[in-house]
Amino acid sequence: MKVLLVPNQRRAGVGKPPATENRRAWLPQQARFCPVLEDGSKTGYLVYPPLHDHEGFQVRYLPQNVFRFTFFVEDATGQAHRAFIVDLHPSSGTGGFDEQEVVFLDEQAPLDQAGALAMVDALTTNVNSPPGGVGLRGAFDFLTPEGWDTIFTGVLNEQQRPHLPSLTVRVETDWYPQNTEFRYILQPGDVISAGGSGPIGQVLFVPREAVEVGDAAAADIERFRDAQRAYWEERATKHHTTNFGALYTYHYRDLQKVWREETAHGAAGAPPATQAPSSAGNERGSSEA
Repeated sequence: MKVLLVPNQRRAGVGKPPATENRRAWLPQQARFCPVLEDGSKTGYLVYPPLHDHEGFQVRYLPQNVFRFTFFVEDATGQAHRAFIVDLHPSSGTGGFDEQEVVFLDEQAPLDQAGALAMVDALTTNVNSPPGGVGLRGAFDFLTPEGWDTIFTGVLNEQQRPHLPSLTVRVETDWYPQNTEFRYILQPGDVISAGGSGPIGQVLFVPREAVEVGDAAAADIERFRDAQRAYWEERATKHHTTNFGALYTYHYRDLQKVWREETAHGAAGAPPATQAPSSAGNERGSSEA
C-alpha cells in the first residue's frame, strides 16, 4: 500500500517528511522495553510542521479569550529570538470576522504585516473551533489509495507534561483533499509550541471495510487459552534484568519474527508458542506490559 505526499500549499518544501519512531523520550524505562507499546508508538507516521530547523512558534491561550501567536527564529548561536507576535481576538456572533493585531519585535524580520499573517495561516488554522481549539498544520498532506482512510491524532504514547488533549478525526483521503491538521484544545493559560525538528501529531492509515464481531466458539477459546499458557511458561524461562532491576524478555519479539517469516512464506497455522529463532539474542531486549 502506497500513500502519496502532497506538500503544504502555503509553505511548500518546508518541513521534515513524515517518519516512524518506536521510542518516546518521556516514557519510563519499563515502558520503553515493552514491545507492544513500541509497536503502538510506531503505528503510522509522525507528522512535522512546515518549519525550518531554526524556526519555531508558540500559541498561548490568554484568559481574555485571546490567542497569542509568537514566531521564533534562532540566531547563529542557536539562541531563539521572537520575530513577531500576532494576537487573535475571536469575535462573537455569526460573522466570523476575527480581529488580528501584529507586533514586530525584530526590526530586521523579512516580513511585513501581510507576510506575518500569511505565516500564521500557514502554520495554524481553525482557531477557537471548538472554544479554546487551535489546529496545527502539517508539512505534508496525504493521498491514500482507494478504500483507505487517514486518522489524524496527537502523538501516540506521548506523556510529556503539560499534556494537552487533541481531537482525533478520520477522513476518507482517497477522494477528499484534506489539509493535514492536528486540533488541540487549550484552556486559558495553556501554551502549545512547535519546532522544525519535533512532531505535532501522528497519522494512521486504515482500510475502509466493515468489521464483524462475534462470539468465539469453544474450540477457539480453548486454542486461545492453550496459546496463553504455552507463551507465559516459556517466557518465564527467558527473563533478563537491567541494572536498575527491571525485567525484560526477548520472547514476544522472538515469536513475532518467526510468525512474520512464516506468514511471508505462505505458512498457515497459529504462531509457534515454544520455538524461538537462535538469532533472537541479537535483538534489543523487550518486556511485555
